[in-house]
Amino acid sequence: MLPKMKNQVREVQVKAVLPLEGSVALFLGTEEKTFVIYVDEQVGNAISMFIRGVNKERPLTHDLLAHVLMAFGGKVDRVVINDVNGSVFYARLIIVAENQLQARKVIELDARPSDSIALAAHQKAPIYVADKVWNNVEDVTDALEQIQKRDAAAEASTGDEEGEKFEDEDDDFSDADDEDDDLFDDEDDEDDLGEEEEHGDEDSTPLR
Repeated sequence: MLPKMKNQVREVQVKAVLPLEGSVALFLGTEEKTFVIYVDEQVGNAISMFIRGVNKERPLTHDLLAHVLMAFGGKVDRVVINDVNGSVFYARLIIVAENQLQARKVIELDARPSDSIALAAHQKAPIYVADKVWNNVEDVTDALEQIQKRDAAAEASTGDEEGEKFEDEDDDFSDADDEDDDLFDDEDDEDDLGEEEEHGDEDSTPLR
């Protein structure tokens, strides 16, 4: 259940995490609209790994914080991106904790959207955007679709080049096989000649 702001926010999904030079573009939105937040590279990579379910050898910073929360009976309940000032976004991290007596406590913290989204992705918690933010951000749905189409075309082109490479290698192997066959044919001819010479010796009239 959301608090009294429930009619002032909407749930969004992480639609894409695209690396840039020195930063990461984090695309959030719905089927209706998409907007972008630029986050630092380290947190962007963490969000991408959580979304893709990448296993890590050792816990990273957001893994550690999530484990600490769980150790004290807490978890991330939701994230609300509640304000924007130019290109700077603000968020509230809502944490719910229960003690051994089942006493429930709700804690609301000021946090960067990037850290908040990383923790939400780790614990599969929902992400909300306040309407005042939603109404002020630029819709980049078309730009994201163009980027995804370009990347898909580039991957397909790479696959075609690899396929041509394998075909060329197969042709090389085929030529090599032909050379080997010619070599074996020569050896067979030599064997046949040797057999004829042996038979010729047997058929020759012995000297007296």
